[in-house]
Amino acid sequence: MLTPTELEKLVFRQTNRHQGRRLAVTPQNSSMRHLAYGRIILNHSKRSESLSTGERETGLICLSGQAKVTVDGIPYSLGEYDAIYIPRDSAVQVTTNADVDLAEFSAAVEHRYPLQLVRFKDISDDPGLKFTTGGPGCKRQLHMLLAKNIEAGRLIAGFTISEPGNWTSWPPHEHANMLEELYVYFRMPAPAYAIQLVYNNTEHPELVTVVRDGDAVLMPSGFHPNVSVPGHPICFLWAMAAHREGEDRQFGVVNVQSGFDQGSSGLEAGRKQ
Repeated sequence: MLTPTELEKLVFRQTNRHQGRRLAVTPQNSSMRHLAYGRIILNHSKRSESLSTGERETGLICLSGQAKVTVDGIPYSLGEYDAIYIPRDSAVQVTTNADVDLAEFSAAVEHRYPLQLVRFKDISDDPGLKFTTGGPGCKRQLHMLLAKNIEAGRLIAGFTISEPGNWTSWPPHEHANMLEELYVYFRMPAPAYAIQLVYNNTEHPELVTVVRDGDAVLMPSGFHPNVSVPGHPICFLWAMAAHREGEDRQFGVVNVQSGFDQGSSGLEAGRKQ
């Protein structure tokens, strides 16, 4: 098991308890080499936030509400589960007339890739980007928002919603040679919770912890299955950053834990064709 200091670099609690923009996870305060995560939460008390992407490609995912995202002077509207990929070296302003909750993911890149707006409706109509996987006890829906459908250097992001009481990220898999990853739990109001594991050896797991709405768990390496309590689904954003820009940016290329590798990983539909 991890020491308290090591645990602080893997688990970040209640990352959705603020107004405005706040970065919760960065390479400077965590075990991530590339990936950063934050939230932009606006309402009647704070209607706008501005940022510069600098050397980091950035993805915004709208978890609730509506926002106008202006990039280098050009406005784009985001509704629930819409996403936008913003190139490095961009000036960004986010505004709302009501309430909005945006997840922000970023990673440093050398190259500048084109801005891309992703509508959730288009994702929902594409079986290669929204699909159901898993069997009894581990059935879930995957939604790939910033994945093979866009051009980017490191970032891959989307979200998973399970059947109540089911496992996800099953069979257990890992991809540490190519990608680091983090999960952010959302749409899990109390009393819902889940159990998250991270391990290289089940005899001595690095992490076994309860997670709730707003919590973030980092997976720099290791297998990382999770399970929800009966009667409640598990809902989480997943974001990955490729170690080698471009070359390692591949979804679904994983190593399945020995003993559970008799069938498929369940992620094949999300791979590039």
